[in-house]
Amino acid sequence: MIPRTLSQTIRQVSSSFPVLMVTGPRQFGKTTLLEMCSAGDRAYVSLDDLEMRRLAQQDPALFLQTWPAPVTINEVQ
Repeated sequence: MIPRTLSQTIRQVSSSFPVLMVTGPRQFGKTTLLEMCSAGDRAYVSLDDLEMRRLAQQDPALFLQTWPAPVTINEVQ
């Protein structure tokens, strides 16, 4: 995997703030960056997974119990 220069910044910022939003154009490596930054330190869930998206929409409390902090949630839009 190609090292991402933003990974260190994301790790530093996420240790100080409870929420961090990563935005940018399509196909620029945001998901890869988030997966890399999550490895070993936090759970990772993508709302591209229809079951996870449905759970987050229908029962947000259960979703957050299933994926307790620290967690990276991808495809939030």
